[in-house]
Amino acid sequence: MRQPDDWRPSAAPGALRTRAALLARSREFFAARGVLEVDTPLVVNAPVSDVHIASATVALAPPGEPLFLHTSPEYAMKRLLAAGSGDIYQVCHVVRGNERGRLHNPEFTLIEWYRLNVSLAALMDEVEALVRVLLGPAGAARRSERLSYREAFLHALGLDPFEATAAQLLAAGQRFGWQGESAANRDELLEFLMGFGVGPRLGQGALAFIHGYPASQAALARLDPADLRTALRFELYCDGIELANGFHELQSASEQRARFERDNEARARAGLPVWPPDERLLAALAAGLPDCAGVALGFDRTLMLALGAAHIDAVLPFPTGRA
Repeated sequence: MRQPDDWRPSAAPGALRTRAALLARSREFFAARGVLEVDTPLVVNAPVSDVHIASATVALAPPGEPLFLHTSPEYAMKRLLAAGSGDIYQVCHVVRGNERGRLHNPEFTLIEWYRLNVSLAALMDEVEALVRVLLGPAGAARRSERLSYREAFLHALGLDPFEATAAQLLAAGQRFGWQGESAANRDELLEFLMGFGVGPRLGQGALAFIHGYPASQAALARLDPADLRTALRFELYCDGIELANGFHELQSASEQRARFERDNEARARAGLPVWPPDERLLAALAAGLPDCAGVALGFDRTLMLALGAAHIDAVLPFPTGRA
C-alpha cells in the first residue's frame, strides 16, 4: 500500500549533492584520460542471454517486435568500438528484473568503459584509481588486493573450485542454505557459493580484485590461453560488496554465437524466456572488434560505501517503489 509521504525522495539532500559531485568526478576522471563519453539507447531490440539476468520488456505503440530495456550498454558500446570509436565510457541507467534488496534496485546506474590494447591487470589498476577517487576518505586507508578465484575459494571455504567434487560443492552449499536440487550443475553451486560463502568475506578493509573465473562463467570474456580452465575476467569487491565486473573482451563472432546458444539452452532448461541473439552485436564482432578490455562499475553501490549507507535507497532519489 502506498504511504502518504512516498512522494518524497528516499535519499537525503546531502546524499543527492554527493551523488552529483561523484558523477562530476567520474567524468573528470575520464576526460583527463582522453576517453570519449558516449550515449547509447535504453530501449534495445535484443535482451541479454545470461540465465541470471532478467531483461524487462517494453511495449511501444504501434505494436511490433518485442523491445527491451537494456541491462548493460555493453552490446551497443561494442558496436561503437567495432566502428572505430576508440576508448569510450558511459554513465547510464540500466534495468534488471527480479532484483530488489539492500544492494539492489531494478533501475540503477552503471559506469561502463572500454580501453583499447590494455591488459586486464592495467584495467584493474584504472578501476582501482577511479574507485579511490569516488570513495574519497572512505577509500584512502583501504589495501589493494589481487586474488585468483581459486585462491578466494581456498581462503574462504578450503575448497578448490576447479578440483572439488560435486558432492563437496553441494555439502559446502548446504552449509550456507542451498535449497536447490542435489543434482545441480557445478556453475549453479559455484555461483551460490560465491554469493553466500566467498563474496561476503572479500574486500574487508580492502579493494579486492578476484580474477581467473571458471571458463564456464566467461560470459563475454576471452579464455586465458595460459589456462583454458579460466576466463580473463575479474570482479571487484569491497566490504563484501561486488562493485565491478570486467573482461578482456571476446572478439570471435562464432564463439560468441556458440555462447549465446548455450545460454539459451540453459534458459530453456530453467523455464525462462528464450530470445534470438543480438545479430547486430555478432555482425560487429565479425566486422572486427579491436583488442580491448572493458568493465562495468556499480555507481550506486560505490556511493553507498563512500557515504557509509546501509541501503541502496539512501543514495537514490526515487527507488522503483517510489518512482
